[in-house]
Amino acid sequence: MESESESGAAADTPPLETLSFHGDEEIIEVVELDPGPPDPADDLAQEMEDVDFEEEEEEEEGNEEGWVLEPQEGVVGSMEGPDDSEVTFALHSASVFCVSLDPKTNTLAVTGGEDDKAFVWRLSDGELLFECAGHKDSVTCAGFSHDSTLVATGDMSGLLKVWQVDTKEEVWSFEAGDLEWMEWHPRAPVLLAGTADGNTWMWKVPNGDCKTFQGPNCPATCGRVLPDGKRAVVGYEDGTIRVWDLKQGSPIHVLKGTEGHQGPLTCVATNQDGSLILTGSVDCQAKLVSATTGKVVGVFRPETVASQPSVGEGEESESNSVESLGFCSVMPLAAVGYLDGTLAIYDLSTQTLRHQCQHQSGIVQLLWEAGTAVVYTCSLDGIVRLWDARTGRLLTDYRGHTAEILDFALSKDASLVVTTSGDHKAKVFCVQRPDR
Repeated sequence: MESESESGAAADTPPLETLSFHGDEEIIEVVELDPGPPDPADDLAQEMEDVDFEEEEEEEEGNEEGWVLEPQEGVVGSMEGPDDSEVTFALHSASVFCVSLDPKTNTLAVTGGEDDKAFVWRLSDGELLFECAGHKDSVTCAGFSHDSTLVATGDMSGLLKVWQVDTKEEVWSFEAGDLEWMEWHPRAPVLLAGTADGNTWMWKVPNGDCKTFQGPNCPATCGRVLPDGKRAVVGYEDGTIRVWDLKQGSPIHVLKGTEGHQGPLTCVATNQDGSLILTGSVDCQAKLVSATTGKVVGVFRPETVASQPSVGEGEESESNSVESLGFCSVMPLAAVGYLDGTLAIYDLSTQTLRHQCQHQSGIVQLLWEAGTAVVYTCSLDGIVRLWDARTGRLLTDYRGHTAEILDFALSKDASLVVTTSGDHKAKVFCVQRPDR
């Protein structure tokens, strides 16, 4: 469903002075977008609230242990050194691709891997709660619903499954096209996923009511539900960006051509109130987009690749790409992580590079600590690093994996980082520090 008239045409970039940010002792004029807070009683969320779930059982079944406290011999990989982790989950038999923590209590993790397995386990001691059985391809997506009552897993072939956490029973499954990404709605039992045929799917779980949002005839490579729960931003392999109205099933904004990217999108993020969207691509650019107007209000590119020729449409940069990005919640800063190992901290008020933090190898993912200006990175060298975005200084790092880190998650209170790796393991690191 492609509308040429829907904000796809390039427009004059609005002056940055019209935007404003809040949340730190320094208030910097940047962008003024939708001032109204999201309505928590939006129609979509209300429509979903009729699904009830039982309370979690106090006693857990199946005390199979899948954890070790010491590094095991024979682990795939060549990295050696200390193990700073508190718990190691070792039930996977191949690379572990994804991890997510339950948002309600932050006591459970779900991991999925190349062994076609997904497990729900406890962070405190690595105890296995149950296996999300039935996948026949690599499990690349996994996550808990907003209230932690459901857990979803998705494999590369497009088989999605949902379990009720307290009963450990499968309650829903669906076979879509080859899976690119999956995400739960922020406050309703609604699951979204993007597939290689360009579609974005949305299901009510467990009754299975479904909507599809048809993009261009190419993979929907990344997506994110906006905080208001009414819209979602989806990025595509052809470089286009669409902001969808989830209730109407129609695109609100379409960015393509010079407004979009000149290569496949790799990641998207939104700020806390959903007024700004940040998109990243293999073209090495990160674009700042107004979610209200659908216009690009900033373009960021690292200094290390500024002199390289621009990537042509449909071509990928062999040397670099944007792999992860996100907004700081307390200062007008954005972080962008690149495949060449560069962590770039950009000042949104001036649209300039504030700090450039170099890693020994490519950045896989970054996450901002809530309520601070600390950004976490994980990389192909198997190390988790914490950076002070105000100064660009490395605060500390955590080691223990013997292969690349492929995904990680941060607890809400920033006391734990959970990582997954090509060494077939997931690890829990205690990162709470008295000086922060």
